[in-house]
Amino acid sequence: MATTTTAAATAAATTTKTLYRTLLRELPPISQKRTQLHARLRASISEVGKKGKEGEDKHSLGQLATYLRAQRTYATLLERYNPSLGPQEGDRIRMSARMVGLDMPE
Repeated sequence: MATTTTAAATAAATTTKTLYRTLLRELPPISQKRTQLHARLRASISEVGKKGKEGEDKHSLGQLATYLRAQRTYATLLERYNPSLGPQEGDRIRMSARMVGLDMPE
């Protein structure tokens, strides 16, 4: 009976670690210093097993990972299909002209 409980605890810990790594992959990369968001995420993950609602917490964190992945995909698609959102005025005009098949003189 003890091996079954140990196996279940190991599987739960592995799932939690996998979920934590998934969330970290979806966050923007950091240079050296951890942000407050990373610290809060780590604290939330460490609290998952301590309360009685482990399944609900994992589900919420899984939904957060899905949301972050969707936001990253959305930003990538927005950047790809609307390249004129960020640049300066001259670049924006040149890109708009290029979209309709015109080349602006330099």
